[in-house]
Formats: sequence, C-alpha cells, structure tokens
Amino acid sequence: MADLEAVMDEAGLTNPKVREFVKEYAELTGAERIEVVNASDDRRLLDEAVAAGELEKAGEGRYYSRSYHKDTARSEERTIVATSDEKDRGVYNNWRHSSEMKPKLHDLMRGASAGKTMYVVPYLMAPAGNALAPWAAGVEITDTRTVVLHMIRMARVGVQFVNDLEDPGHFVKAVHVTGDLENLGQGTDGDKRYFVTVADERTILHFGSSYGGNALLGKIAHGLRQGAYDGWASKKFLAEQYMLIGIDDKETGRRYHICGGFPSASGKTNLAMMAAPDALGDRYHVSFYGDDIAWLWVEEESGKLYGMNPEYGVFGVAKDTNENTNPNALASVGHGTDCIFTNVAYNPTTGEVWWEGRTKEKPRDRHGWLDWTGSPVADRKDDDTAPWAHPNSRFTTTLANVPNIAQDYDAPMGVPIDAIIFGGRTRDREPLIRAITDLAEGVYDGLTLGAEATSAAEGKEGILRYDPMSNRPFMAYGEGDYARHYLDVVGAATDQPIFAHVNWFQRDAEDGHFLWPGYRDNLRPLLWLLQLKNGEVKGRRTAVGIIPTEEELDLEGVDIAPEDLDRILSIDKARWQQEMGFREEHLAQFDRMPEEIWEAHRRVAAELDSEV
Repeated sequence: MADLEAVMDEAGLTNPKVREFVKEYAELTGAERIEVVNASDDRRLLDEAVAAGELEKAGEGRYYSRSYHKDTARSEERTIVATSDEKDRGVYNNWRHSSEMKPKLHDLMRGASAGKTMYVVPYLMAPAGNALAPWAAGVEITDTRTVVLHMIRMARVGVQFVNDLEDPGHFVKAVHVTGDLENLGQGTDGDKRYFVTVADERTILHFGSSYGGNALLGKIAHGLRQGAYDGWASKKFLAEQYMLIGIDDKETGRRYHICGGFPSASGKTNLAMMAAPDALGDRYHVSFYGDDIAWLWVEEESGKLYGMNPEYGVFGVAKDTNENTNPNALASVGHGTDCIFTNVAYNPTTGEVWWEGRTKEKPRDRHGWLDWTGSPVADRKDDDTAPWAHPNSRFTTTLANVPNIAQDYDAPMGVPIDAIIFGGRTRDREPLIRAITDLAEGVYDGLTLGAEATSAAEGKEGILRYDPMSNRPFMAYGEGDYARHYLDVVGAATDQPIFAHVNWFQRDAEDGHFLWPGYRDNLRPLLWLLQLKNGEVKGRRTAVGIIPTEEELDLEGVDIAPEDLDRILSIDKARWQQEMGFREEHLAQFDRMPEEIWEAHRRVAAELDSEV
C-alpha cells in the first residue's frame, strides 16, 4: 500500500475523520493503492477506463459499458436496513440488527480489494449551501473505476464538500466492494451479496455488485434510505422517491412546482422531462429539476414546504425512450454529453447504441451489432426474439445535459412545492386525475399508492401491488412512524400543497387502447390541478377526490373520443368499494399507523357507500 497520508495530503483531503475512515477500510479491504477523486479527474478517468477496456466509445463524447450478466439490477431481497433498535423494523425494510450485519460485511470485504485501486469519492447530495446540506455530505470508497465515473455524474464530487464540515465526523461513510462477481452465487441459497445501510450509524456497506443501484452509494442508499432515516431522526425533512418539475405560465408570470411519486413503469421520468404540447407551448414551459429523488422540508421563515433534488444527474432506464416518449432524455445523451450507456445493444464499428423502443424496428443490418451480453446479433437464429438490450439497461448523464433543465436547479434555496402527486399504472379504477385537499387524505392516498399486479407479483386480478409513496424498496424505518413523520413535516407548512392522484394508463375494456394520449398532454390535468388550488376552477366532488369537469380541462389539440373522456373523468363505485377492502388489509400490516390515516380511510369508505 502506498503512503496513505501522502496521497491524502496531495489530494487536499484535510478532514481528520474522513482520513481515519479511509485508513480503516484501506486496511480492511487490502487495496493496493488509493486515489482521492475530484470532479476535475473525470476526463483522465474516462481515458483510463477506455484504455483498460472498462468503457468503449459510443461516438464522440459518449461511452458504453457492459456489466456481468447476473449483475444488472437492484436486488431488493439482499438489501437491508440495519440499526441497533428493533423498533426500526418495518414490513419492507428487511431490518436486521447492526451487531449481526456489520461483522458479516466486514468479513466479506476483508482482503477483497487486494491488488486494486481504492477510489475515495467525497460527495454532496444537495446543492451547496442548501438547508439540508448538513445531512448530504458523504464519502464513498469503491474499488471500481466505472462506479467513480457514474458517481461524478450523479453527485457533486470533491474534497471541498467534506473538508469544511461544521462537525468533521458528520458525513455518511459509504463502502462499496465489488467482490468476485462470477463466484457470488447470485440468486442461490449461498448468495454472498449484501447491500446494507446501517442507518443509525450513518454507514453504508455494499458487497457483491457493480450495478448502479447497488454501487452508486450516494444515490439510493444515501439519497433515499439514509436520507429518510436522517430526516426522521432529526424531525426536519423527508427523503422521497419523487420527480420534481417547474411549470411557468408565461402569460401571468407565475411559476409552480410539483413533485410526486410513481411506481416502476408508471411514467415518472417521461413526466419529469416532458415538454408542453404544441397547442400550449406558447403559454407554458415545463422545467426539469429531477426524475427520481426529492428531499422536502419546511422553510421556517416563509412557512412554505420546499423541495430539492439531491442528485446531480439522471440514471435513466433506456427501454422505450424515444423521440415520442421522451425527446429531452434523448437529447441529454447526445454526442458530446459524456454520458455512459450500460447494457444496451452496441455496434463497436460505428459506435451506435440501440435498445428496444428506441425505434419501431430494429436496425436492419445486424452485422457488427452486439447484444447486451456482448454476443453478435448476426449469429442469432431468425426466430430468436430475445431483446438486444437488457430491459433494465441505463443511461447516465448530468442534469446540465437535459435541455429543459431549470435555470435554478442548483440554487441553494430549493423551490416551494405547490402540489404533491401520486400515480400508478392501472387500466381501470383510477381516473385521469383526482385532487385531494385534506392533508391526512393526501398522505393516506400516498400510502395506498399501487400499480397493477403482474403474474410474477401478486397474481390476483384486481389487486394492486402497493408501493407506499413509491418508496416501498427504500423504506428505512417502520411504515407507521413514516406516516407520522410525513404528516408532521408537511403539516408544519402554513401554505399546504394540494395532493392529487393521476393515471395516464386507463384502457378500453374491449380493444385495450389507451383512453388518454399521455406524454406531453399530461401537462393538461396538472394545469387544472394548479387552477383548482388557486380557486380558478371547482371540479366535481367525489368520495375519492375532486375530478375535473370536461369544460375545465384545456383540451385544445387533443384527439380523444367523447366516450373515452367521459370514462377517464368518472369513478367506478363498485371497483372502488372493492379497492377499499384491499387498502384496509394493506394498512393493517403496519404498526403504529397514525389514527388520522385510519380516520381518512373510514371517511372515504363511508362517503363511497353513501354516494349515489
């Protein structure tokens, strides 16, 4: 091992507690050398990764990586929240005692980085100077160079973010050791992978993967699990899997901000990056702040609920991203953006990349194309329908590359939140939008958020896979305590946000076509929601929320059949009464659920029963 002290001195890393942390894990993992990383090292690291064959060039200023074929996604069943208090156990957080998990992870990591470079990545998951910056500083140690390159795109990276902490020890200690990916027993009884957040010690220990969601520890592990626990322990903030957008009304000069949670495959990234439809583009502009995480707090002086995106980039799913669904996403990974593609199809001769949904048809000339496993597509049999790109293939790019990025995306203040929305993919039951003006009912609605079950999930017709606040895989403590904390944080705001539930995915029962055009037109129900909050429209009250009337929605330029519009602006009472029973079973799983949530449930159920 090179002289640790000299390396840290040369890199300008002065925080004594960080230096102690680096020494401890350099010794434990047995790394041959260490390197302290700043964002300015990006170009050199890219060149080194290409020279080492870890990345390949995908045209000018774009890069391609391929992961081990059993290491392509988050592994929820191997993901654990550990603390020293069993009261932190929840239904979803796979709680274990820290006295069990820390020694287990240390044993797995011992000597596992022998012969490798240990990269030290100081980072900040917040705009510098933000009110929540004290909980946003961290240091990730990793033995994989491509992880460093992704971290530089997803977080603010540099020694300055940890050198001047008010409390030198108040940073998240994050350790990522890849392990021998070919011999970890992924998915077997002998699986050696563990992804552990020791939340009450602000320590993250991940072993056995180099995939982003398991290896970029500033993102989900810190940005969601640790952030959520810190927000609860401090009683100051919420860390949510929410997108965050701004809407400018150029006619009135007003700007609004909306955040919200959507389970997987429910349109969150496309909504976050959307442009206004052509018919409304002269008046409205949509600004992108983030597509995946938002931290929320009440700004004491104004009494308003504020939000910010702790991330610095986008780690997006490539599948079905195209000029129609998300042109801004495509532009954000264009040539010269220094983006990184992972597990898409790749043509090393031309530098082209492709994934299912990128174009209607696959590239006509198969020669030269490699699928996500690196196998030549031209060698496939004609009837081979296996995807060219992995369904969870990704692109990683910085926020600044997104064409409609908000001008104030990196401002320390954050932005005031006008509305919180939830949306799950459901073919019936949920109308286009229903607004909720009561805090407890809004939180209740978020806790019962769900998307349609698949045969691989619940397997029961009509039952949703519930995903509270779209945070199911990222819960850090008990769900009842989480609900209490959410009520307390948002309830402290003097100017309450309006809540809503949206659904772009209703289908016709006979031919299966989508009733609402979606994509850019999804701005229209959001504009109605803001008008409702302003008192400019009244809507139609139902037991489950306020629904727009046909006259209140701006439908200029929308091609929708009258019967389809009527369907998405109505409530199926029988379906909802069935749903209330499922919701009661769902909520009954959770200890210490606040009485306000149960009262909201009973109120909605009673109003449904009495509704004509």
